[in-house]
Amino acid sequence: MNAIREDMALASHDFGHIVESRPLGVVTPRSGGAVREIVSLAGAQGLPVAARGCGHAPYGQGQAHGGYVVDMGALDEVRCVPGDRTLVAGAGATWGEVVRVALAEGLVPPVLPDHLGASVGGVLSTGGFGASSHRRGLVADWVRELEVVTGAGERLVCSPEPHPDLFGAVLAGLGQCALIVRATLRLVPAPVRVRRYRLYHEDPAGFFTDQRRLARDGRFSHVAGQARPALGGTWRYMIEAVAPYDGGLPRVDDWLTGDDLLIGDLDHDRDTEEIEDLSYAEYLHRLDRDERLLRATGEWDRPHPWLTLLIPEAAAAAFVPAALAEADQQDLRFCGVVQLRPLCGRLLRAPLLRRPPGELLCLLSLMRTAPPTDPGTVQRMVAANRGLYERARAVGGVLHPVSALPMTPEDWRAHFGPDWAGFARVKEQYDPLHILTRGYGLWA
Repeated sequence: MNAIREDMALASHDFGHIVESRPLGVVTPRSGGAVREIVSLAGAQGLPVAARGCGHAPYGQGQAHGGYVVDMGALDEVRCVPGDRTLVAGAGATWGEVVRVALAEGLVPPVLPDHLGASVGGVLSTGGFGASSHRRGLVADWVRELEVVTGAGERLVCSPEPHPDLFGAVLAGLGQCALIVRATLRLVPAPVRVRRYRLYHEDPAGFFTDQRRLARDGRFSHVAGQARPALGGTWRYMIEAVAPYDGGLPRVDDWLTGDDLLIGDLDHDRDTEEIEDLSYAEYLHRLDRDERLLRATGEWDRPHPWLTLLIPEAAAAAFVPAALAEADQQDLRFCGVVQLRPLCGRLLRAPLLRRPPGELLCLLSLMRTAPPTDPGTVQRMVAANRGLYERARAVGGVLHPVSALPMTPEDWRAHFGPDWAGFARVKEQYDPLHILTRGYGLWA
């Protein structure tokens, strides 16, 4: 009974620690057939069902109030097929385990989430951005095949053929039509070592100009960035750029080295640049130490009213500094991280991922932490997220649903725009009772 109570308490919360629910039960299936039985049982009772991987949702999206939470943790098999350059992973496996198995064969998924502690199913259901997204698109764009259980209780294998409508509705589909049981991922050769550059800008215009340049060319395999607090209430902008490194970067002559070729034309502060060589595995696990520290200090278990937006790159240079100057965002200076990364819209191929029009985009993530005993502050931050979202929409911005932001069915219709009707048709076909993943609040 203690284990059952602990599971229920765990499933009542998520990483956001903002929304609390009361599920009827938590079930841990060990096969796709068991997932089908759970969904069929819930459907017969008209009860909600949600899959839980590692519980990283920020605002109750993966909870199932009054229904069943499907703990995918036991579906954690990871198997590499080197000759086919593919990897098969259960929905509950972590990306850290995917990396371990793939690197043992000298291979790696083309795009990986920054946080390797997330589950395979959770990331694929939201799309998944990574440091190589400016060149390779979403994590979900590299899925070859899925095994899923639909809301109608069918266990199906889908891909671009067969069931292409379901395949397109599951990847970045927020768990609305089916629960992912297993995914087959495409792999590419992995570098052994990389050289990482951290390049600092005092001027946001110079930062965005350089990010735009790096998004357009192929000099770096991975590009990300941050805005960091600076003295005097200002912000300093940092580009993190990574290139494969086998011990010898290109050299034109005795004075123009590989580093000069890669960063010599950028407008950063040359006196503060940081350059280091890492194994590729070290780079992929770069956030592990930060997570251990956050867990040790207790900050990991505090409320996380995060917000992620996709902004047209042309608007980002004005929008981001203005947003960071707002009084409602000043808490980010003391307890939070601001991520900025360039993206190419044409490379984001999952049909249900919303993105602004245009070729170049900027992903803005405000990753803040709130006091654990001050619900008023948490709600103020969530309200600030809403205000910033509305201002982003005014410049063509789009919400990434992995955010602490309440959304009504009307909001979601506006979010999906002309694709809403097609999404609703697939929903009616594969989840006619609307039992799956109600935490997003898509349907009335």
